[in-house]
Amino acid sequence: MALPSNHSTAPVSEFLLLCFPTYQSWQHWLSLPLSLLFLLAMGANGILLITIRLEASLHQPMYYLLSLLSLLDMVLCLTVIPKVLAIFWFDLRSISFSACFLQMFIMNSFLPMESCTFMVMAYDRYVAICHPLRYSSIITDQFVARATVFIVSRNALFFLPVPILSSRLRYCAKNIIQNCICTNLSVSKLSCNDITFNQLYQFVTAWTLLGSDLILIVLSYSFILKAVLGIKAEGAVAKTLSTCCSHFILILFFSTVLLVLVITNMARNRIPPDVPILLNILHHLIPPALNPIIYGVRTKEIKQGIQKLLWRF
Repeated sequence: MALPSNHSTAPVSEFLLLCFPTYQSWQHWLSLPLSLLFLLAMGANGILLITIRLEASLHQPMYYLLSLLSLLDMVLCLTVIPKVLAIFWFDLRSISFSACFLQMFIMNSFLPMESCTFMVMAYDRYVAICHPLRYSSIITDQFVARATVFIVSRNALFFLPVPILSSRLRYCAKNIIQNCICTNLSVSKLSCNDITFNQLYQFVTAWTLLGSDLILIVLSYSFILKAVLGIKAEGAVAKTLSTCCSHFILILFFSTVLLVLVITNMARNRIPPDVPILLNILHHLIPPALNPIIYGVRTKEIKQGIQKLLWRF
């Protein structure tokens, strides 16, 4: 498919996604591993959700929160990866104006939703370990429902202005996005208008919300560690920490991938422009693929539930 000129006097009605502007040959050998990771992410999260739904012993707040995390992972995957694969396989680079900004909204809001879910899960572990006698009265189904409403509404409301601000810009000269996905930076820099406020709003909002979640997660685990180190019973420390291990691994992996993505974007002028694009795609794919596997392997109840589910079929 021949790309049209990057300059036009007519208002933009659609965008063209130019994956890997420097190394377009990457897309041919990347399509297979990305497809396999996508199928793994969808399959693993689907099995986890079905297992939690059908296994009565998993109808507990902790597993409801894990279900929420799986749903967020699946939505992020479905928002990004099918379009990327369509570009790789069929050269379908065009994306409508509205679809581009819808993708931008989902990516910007669902990522901090995951961060907020990790924060609530850390609080769940804090109550379970530091206040075990009060756990059943604090962490209830109603608590999970209220936490879910908070997670969705907080991040949706704070990040809704990002695509709105970008969509109100005047795109009069360019329509080729040098990215595989509609990130705010990639799209807004095509505008004829000043985008300082647009970028500043996203930067301040993202770091405020993600930073506050991280602080609360660190505080929760600090209190957990303090409580665990005070346990004198032999073997109790290892047993108690094992209940937090899966959750801690997910948080560590999520934070590490996000940190690498931020660093590569900050060093954009020193590295090939295709590297941040690839890392951005993988950030929407690898955590969703690994999260259910980590919990499935390390959590005895989930492993048993999956085994029962497989025996049914």
